[in-house]
Amino acid sequence: MERELQANGGEQLIPGLPDDISLDCLLRLPVENHPSCRVVCKRWYLLLGTKERFFSRRKMLGFRNPWLFIFTYQKCPGKIQWQVLDLTNMSWHTIPPMPCKEPICPHGFRCVSIPHEGTLFVSGVTLSSMDCPLNLVLKYEIHRNRWSVMNKMSTARSFFAAGFIDGMFYVAGGNCSELFELDSAEVFDPIKGSWNSIASMGVNMASFDAAVLNGKFFVTEGWLWPFLYSPRGQVYNPRSNSWETMSPSLREGWTGMSTVIDGHLFVVSNCEKAKLKVYDVKTDSWDIVAGSPLPDEICKPFSITSGDWRIYVVGQNLHVAIGHLRMLKLRCASEKEWNYLVEWQIVHAPQASCSWSPSSSQVLLG
Repeated sequence: MERELQANGGEQLIPGLPDDISLDCLLRLPVENHPSCRVVCKRWYLLLGTKERFFSRRKMLGFRNPWLFIFTYQKCPGKIQWQVLDLTNMSWHTIPPMPCKEPICPHGFRCVSIPHEGTLFVSGVTLSSMDCPLNLVLKYEIHRNRWSVMNKMSTARSFFAAGFIDGMFYVAGGNCSELFELDSAEVFDPIKGSWNSIASMGVNMASFDAAVLNGKFFVTEGWLWPFLYSPRGQVYNPRSNSWETMSPSLREGWTGMSTVIDGHLFVVSNCEKAKLKVYDVKTDSWDIVAGSPLPDEICKPFSITSGDWRIYVVGQNLHVAIGHLRMLKLRCASEKEWNYLVEWQIVHAPQASCSWSPSSSQVLLG
């Protein structure tokens, strides 16, 4: 393809422009416009004919734009699909389906990513027909636009914790195939392609949410109805290969889905009028982020992720709220010198997405 993309007989990608400038322009085209653009000429077809070619060339030229990947599902008729929002052009497209031989449940699995590599991992999918977790691990690469099957986890699990620390993929807890809660944990080395056991959590529990904060792995089971007992939470330190109990303030205030920005844990609360709040490690306390609560257009179920000082909350019908964060210096006498302010922007999904719900979301660069 490389040779064919070169000018042939004086034909330019865009008449009147050098090919390097033309290529830079064409690689910024929204993916949804590729079908109509690829019929312009053979050279445009070679560049825009497949997403693999398009994203491979973008990688070669160092493009680092953000793309919001959303794992979505329809309750009826039970469809699942990865949908992608181009956060630069605010346009949508889809990617190939995951290579699963049988229908899978949209809940219980975990998805984590390495944004700067344009890679995401899906692990622990559950069969819809048997409510049985698998130890399957899948990898998607944006520049190849394809899925790969990786080495399986040692233990099949669902509703577990997952996170990346220093390029290593950690999983912990969850439910086993017999639906008992697990205390085991393991780590995957993406370069070697191998799984290894690590210290057990010391407590059997499934995970409502998890986060990597300051090089440690935080796991919470979340509040459980009827809210009679404080939720349990554990913290893993990979340097010492040991677990410790999460502080009561952190685990009791962790009342929603989380994301980490600039070394701070942010949570969109399931209560408190869906306000955004942030955990202060120094004072072991929670602060409400200044600004309005999550917009009313974003309805449950929702998923949350972040990138470059922006929080992305995807709601029912795939409407997306983008929370633009900035720091405010406090002038009043207080232990805290800074606070955060959030301003929300709504991106409405196309009409075709009105029956889809989000299960997980990740931001990849590419």
